[in-house]
Amino acid sequence: MPDKPLSPPIWILVVATATGPLALNIFVPSMPGLVRVFDTDYATIQLTLTLYLVGVAVAQLAYGPLSDRFGRRPTLLAGLAIYAIASLLCAFAWSIETLIVGRILQAVGGCAGMVLGRAIVRDVFERDRAASVIALVTMAMAVAPAMAPALGGFLESSFGWHSTFLVPMAMGLVVLAASIPLLHETNLTPIPRIDLPSMLRSYGELLRSRAFLGYAGNTAASVGAFFAFLAGGPYVVIEILHRPPSEYGLYFVLISGGYMTGNFMASRMSQRLGVDRMIPLGVGVSTVGGLASVGLLVAGIVTTASVFLPMMLVAVGNGISQPNGIAGAVSVNPRIAGAASGLMGFGQMATGAVFTIVVGLLQNQTDHRAMAGMILFACIASFFFHLLARSDGRTR
Repeated sequence: MPDKPLSPPIWILVVATATGPLALNIFVPSMPGLVRVFDTDYATIQLTLTLYLVGVAVAQLAYGPLSDRFGRRPTLLAGLAIYAIASLLCAFAWSIETLIVGRILQAVGGCAGMVLGRAIVRDVFERDRAASVIALVTMAMAVAPAMAPALGGFLESSFGWHSTFLVPMAMGLVVLAASIPLLHETNLTPIPRIDLPSMLRSYGELLRSRAFLGYAGNTAASVGAFFAFLAGGPYVVIEILHRPPSEYGLYFVLISGGYMTGNFMASRMSQRLGVDRMIPLGVGVSTVGGLASVGLLVAGIVTTASVFLPMMLVAVGNGISQPNGIAGAVSVNPRIAGAASGLMGFGQMATGAVFTIVVGLLQNQTDHRAMAGMILFACIASFFFHLLARSDGRTR
């Protein structure tokens, strides 16, 4: 057995990690129209978003320990298979209840790449180098979510909402077929057995660490800002401003482009400056964007540009801070990096689900104050979580 795991093809990690965000984002432009398709209300349709996030959050708690025990490769292959089957179920859903169940299963499968991509990178690289590699992976991965809303708007208009699930199914099958011969195992020291007490001990060990709570909380708050926008943005643009879904999709490219820009900066600077300098830099940029959003709203400016441009700046900051927060969290205890990745991912998606619910409950008929307020709150919270991480001297 080699002393160091073989580095997998980066493109496989990119595509595997992108499966979950693609399925989430490609579907968003179809949400307002499904109210009529299934003869229901928007709050029920929004459950396909909220419960997707819940499914991702809960499944990540299992993927981490499972991959620590059985290996990253077989766990990832199983997740990709579930993802493809669930996408097919969603495409042919005959009721809103069937669609919701399919979305939960799609989330369970899609989050495998999100968890295991981070753990695989940490298996192969040291902490600061891992931050750079994660930034490269997530920068390239952002191409799929950048195109997903625009692609979803086009598919919705041209082929109907069913096609927004057939495309993710095809993507899942492609990466599954490629991973079988090309993805090597990177967990060379699997834990001897897996049981509930050992899982709870791993999570307990992480939850007692100020460093882990700080880094994981920082990434969760950043993700919360994104999902606050995802919950409120389509309604504001399509229902309040009366713009077509295709326009929402095109503007969304600005946000993904901003995130990619931040990722590029992180990939070039993280190894030189280190995790604990890059995170406050990114949080500062995001906070400026959050303040700009609230400021424009107070000034009475509610346009498509006033909704998207401040969020683009938030995305730049998140692109800088997220890879470093992730690298910091999974490096607290490399022996249980899979569990750390899963627990961190649970916190991210749980926070995202809560933010979507809050924005949905507070959304009014005239502007985006609930969305803007939650985004600014998330930026401020991410800063305080980083202070918690820095208070633990072991982070050095």
